[in-house]
Amino acid sequence: MRSFIKHAGLVMLAAGSFAAHAAEKLEGRWDAQLVHGEQVIPFRLDISGAGPTLKGTLYDGFRPNENTSSASFKDGKLELNLEHYLTTISANLDHGKLVGEVFSQSRESSAKYGFVATRHAPAPASAANAPSIAGAWEIPLPAPSTKGEKAFRFVVEQKGAEVAATILRIDGDTGAYSGTFKDGKWVLSHYDGSRPGVIEVTPKSDGTLEVLQAASPRSAAAAAERSNNSYSDAGPDGRYAPEFVAYRPDVARAKGFPEPANFLTHTTARDPNETFAFSFPDVNGKQVSSEDPHFKGKVVVAVVTGTWCPNCHDEAQYLVELDKKYRDKGLAIVALNFEEPEQQATLKRVRAFVKQYGVTYPYLIAGAPAEMWEKVPQLVNLNTWPATVFVGRDGKVRAVHSGFASPASGQYHADLRKEFTQRIETLLAEKAAVQVSAVPASNTAAVAQNSQ
Repeated sequence: MRSFIKHAGLVMLAAGSFAAHAAEKLEGRWDAQLVHGEQVIPFRLDISGAGPTLKGTLYDGFRPNENTSSASFKDGKLELNLEHYLTTISANLDHGKLVGEVFSQSRESSAKYGFVATRHAPAPASAANAPSIAGAWEIPLPAPSTKGEKAFRFVVEQKGAEVAATILRIDGDTGAYSGTFKDGKWVLSHYDGSRPGVIEVTPKSDGTLEVLQAASPRSAAAAAERSNNSYSDAGPDGRYAPEFVAYRPDVARAKGFPEPANFLTHTTARDPNETFAFSFPDVNGKQVSSEDPHFKGKVVVAVVTGTWCPNCHDEAQYLVELDKKYRDKGLAIVALNFEEPEQQATLKRVRAFVKQYGVTYPYLIAGAPAEMWEKVPQLVNLNTWPATVFVGRDGKVRAVHSGFASPASGQYHADLRKEFTQRIETLLAEKAAVQVSAVPASNTAAVAQNSQ
């Protein structure tokens, strides 16, 4: 009996040692790939911790961007969940390689990819042969986008031979495609739990950049859906063109190309004298209205959003910052969230989104995406996700900012932060003027006498 107990103990010790060794092997940087047919989308995956502290981190260009909401590793099987994107990476550890699949559910469709990851192997340095392409570019579209855009911005961050680049549209950017210069071009890819994609950037002798974009299964599905709904005209959508040419902004102006859409004039208020009103249930079913004491007499930032929208994930993290900074100074932020009908029963992604980013401002369920125009009728040409509405203490719309330029957009993100901050502080400073104007004429003399 003692021999059996001793043997069992040794087996358990060996099993524990193997599990610990397997978990240890997971930690570190991995070169991962999504695979769909012949299309391969490389991306960076970092794994840290073990057991309850196990975590996966996905990158946006040079920056860590998204952490898993939960993770587990048991019996050689790894599962990484990004519940705020409804994305799951499942893989088995096989001879030092992770092999499995990725499943993701978005507004347009679901997508399943093959997944493979190996230990990171640094690429050979070739910085001496890499031309400098850093900075801002513009891309004239071969046909207008369904949102009326005639040009996009193209923003490049460069570190030697390595580049992180994003296409910035009126509704936000694509996230940072990243890669290394090789054979006269950059093959850049992106995946942060959403927005998988690959572009190929080649510098040309005339100073332009040739930008080729491969259509992912998700973008193809999105194009098909938009061609059949109220977002789209009957014509082609220049957003999905397979080939672009990027010019420096001064060259684009000299050639007479149209400028990219203006974030502050794309969507406007129907009537500047109209009160911006809303009344929707929050995630717990409680009705929340613009007439509630929480909003009355305050500066309100109302964001039209959806958790299926990657740019809305980017903005939520910044809005949490603004909420912490200004909520005690008279700012009230509110999300008017539009979710797919199939998500509204459980609000699984919404709840995960709120938890992941630490959202404390009211998050209201306004309806389905197709109901946006009906539920927010005060705005004209409302067709971006997100759209941020700045409302003064008097309840009237002072500005609407279309889309959200994330940190991947470089200076455009810095400009956005400056714009949002200045606008909020200006509106907050109107408090005294609003209070004086609210005093009835019959009380003016008394107010003047008491102030002496």
